[in-house]
Amino acid sequence: MSRWTTNDIPDLHGRTALVTGANSGLGLETCLALAAKGAHVIMASRNLEKARQALSIIATKVPSASPELVQLDLASLASIRACAASILNHHQHLDLLFNNAGVMAIPRQETQDGFEMQFGTNHLGHFALTGLLLPLLLATPGSRVITTTSMARRFGRINFNDLNRTQAYNRWEAYGQSKVANLLFAFELQKRLAAAGTQTISVAAHPGYANTNLQSNSATSRFEAIGYKLFGPILAQSAAMGALPQLYAGTSPDIHGGELVGPGSLGGLRGYPKIERQAQREYDPVTAARLWEVSTDLTGVDYAALQART
Repeated sequence: MSRWTTNDIPDLHGRTALVTGANSGLGLETCLALAAKGAHVIMASRNLEKARQALSIIATKVPSASPELVQLDLASLASIRACAASILNHHQHLDLLFNNAGVMAIPRQETQDGFEMQFGTNHLGHFALTGLLLPLLLATPGSRVITTTSMARRFGRINFNDLNRTQAYNRWEAYGQSKVANLLFAFELQKRLAAAGTQTISVAAHPGYANTNLQSNSATSRFEAIGYKLFGPILAQSAAMGALPQLYAGTSPDIHGGELVGPGSLGGLRGYPKIERQAQREYDPVTAARLWEVSTDLTGVDYAALQART
């Protein structure tokens, strides 16, 4: 695993993968790698114009690919439900769900349903999407849910007294909360999948410091934008390298559920994928269970398909 690359991805013909945030950065690189190995890739994106541009890139680089576009705005529960309903109606199986999309360190905004944008998009949106697609995932032997977290989870904490940060807002604290929520969700989902005796597994991954437009889009000052432009290419690895951990999490036979995969060098900043063996120490089952219940209440998605198996 020390130098695992996309060349090590097994043949994926006959497999279907859904990638959120598929039009750029880690999402696009993930779609390219999966398509090159024969997977049917469902590219979920809020902006269909940008998604079509990404589609043309895939068509050029992987002429044999058969990607599919679906519109998905993770900041809208109505859009999430519509997207999930379309996929359930048109697909018989779903092998891989990459909960990849996200926003980072933005000024305070709210989703269409009144949630703080980072918590609502990065965590609640993916919580709802996964729950709605769960019947299809459970019906697919060996399916996997891969949720993208971040090194920012290390300074994040779940503030149950102010999840939507209406009392006080710091954009980096809010981002950290959303990313620790991603990790807790991934591990809690694995716990519940295993308890129900399913063949579906849940895994977390993070890209380290990858040079994508996520950084430039989060800049709130000219100074910050210049800093990203100057130091990003030096300190960060490429989006293609940043996508490797989630690709490993999604396709490696060494993954069994409940792992966190990240870059293996420079303290997780960059490098080839590595399973972070100490990551389960970050899993607080009490906090994770409470977050699950709160997320169910806020989204109205109750994971009934999973409950029916327990």
